[in-house]
Amino acid sequence: MSNFLIPAAYAQTAGSSGSASGIMSFLPFVAVFAIMYFLLIRPQQQRQKQLKAELKSLRRGDRIVTAGGVVGVVQRTKEESNEVEVEIAPNVRVMVMRDTISTVLTSTAKPAND
Repeated sequence: MSNFLIPAAYAQTAGSSGSASGIMSFLPFVAVFAIMYFLLIRPQQQRQKQLKAELKSLRRGDRIVTAGGVVGVVQRTKEESNEVEVEIAPNVRVMVMRDTISTVLTSTAKPAND
């Protein structure tokens, strides 16, 4: 029975040390990373840059959505502070941190239900 397996072992080639086969086996990993970068990572980085710019230029009258899902209108901002005063209902104002704002809907944008 052991003689049956020996010819198959001799028929195999001794591992070649060619660099072309090493590169070809590594190529699919590079391709998957490139696809992941262009489809997932890069658009997310661009969206983060855009949100940071919008938060920097936040002004009175802008509609915002916080990370908790609270929608409100900016009433007052302080450049030196990280806090923004937001009106979430008539005569109900709260202070929120700029970092908790997830979306900025400018005052020129139309709400979806109107």
